[in-house]
Amino acid sequence: MPNIKSAKKRVRSNAKKREVNTIINSSMRTAIKNCEKAIKAGSKEDASKTLNIAIQRVDKAMTSGNVHKNKAARLKSRLTKAVNNMK
Repeated sequence: MPNIKSAKKRVRSNAKKREVNTIINSSMRTAIKNCEKAIKAGSKEDASKTLNIAIQRVDKAMTSGNVHKNKAARLKSRLTKAVNNMK
């Protein structure tokens, strides 16, 4: 446990940031999984709806610094390609 006042504050602020980052990352992963499920189910309408949500969540994770911009681009590209290749 830290003794210095600034170190104590840092522990508190890091805990808050960790919670926010966890929420952002988990919502991104959930949105991606939902999009992949819709693609496997074969419903083009659901897939395009969930794709938009997934892209928003990936962008939010990227702007907050949780995901690198190249990984975000790769995720969005793969999902978009999969939705566009649906019949």
